[in-house]
Amino acid sequence: MLGIHDFPLFLVSGILLNLTPGQDTMYIIGRSVAQGRKAGIMSLLGIGTGVLIHTLLAALGISVILAASPLAFATIKLVGAGYLIWIGIGLLKTDKTDKLVSFHQPTESTEALHIYWQGVLTNTLNPKVALFFLSFLPQFVSPQAQSVLLPFLVLGLVFLTTGCLWALFLVVGASWLSARFRKHAGAGGILKKLTGMLFVGLGIRLAFLQR
Repeated sequence: MLGIHDFPLFLVSGILLNLTPGQDTMYIIGRSVAQGRKAGIMSLLGIGTGVLIHTLLAALGISVILAASPLAFATIKLVGAGYLIWIGIGLLKTDKTDKLVSFHQPTESTEALHIYWQGVLTNTLNPKVALFFLSFLPQFVSPQAQSVLLPFLVLGLVFLTTGCLWALFLVVGASWLSARFRKHAGAGGILKKLTGMLFVGLGIRLAFLQR
């Protein structure tokens, strides 16, 4: 089927992998807790776009460079780690009196677009994700496939769909819980600072990631 074999096994494996907490999951939850549902959804869309980019790079063989070149891996890793830390520091500077972002008064369009692109970059600049797609997807592409581009894209879209459904559930749950907490004065600023610490921690962990 479309140059794909063992699709049921891929589907089950993909779902289990999506349920496993990782950097992307923590990023989406952090945004949802700190800034509300729309911010979480925009982060989800950004991460999803990054997944599509990694799928395309793996299909075109470009991700092989990361697997073969320690310098390329280290460069992308450090840039991604620095970017996460930069986002975290920005959240740590939040005023303690920061107010609750209402679900009925969405984040401004410019800020929402900014959050989206941050999600794209945090995912795209994670070499671990690139190597994951490079090692995981080919296992389900038939050796007889005339072109690997179509099966790669189909598998990537399926993985993305199951991941987005799970992440959407996390966005709704995390934003709902934070809304209950943020009714207290100053809670919004505290949540943003905690999220900033989370992002700084994710950046530091990524910086020490081994090939």
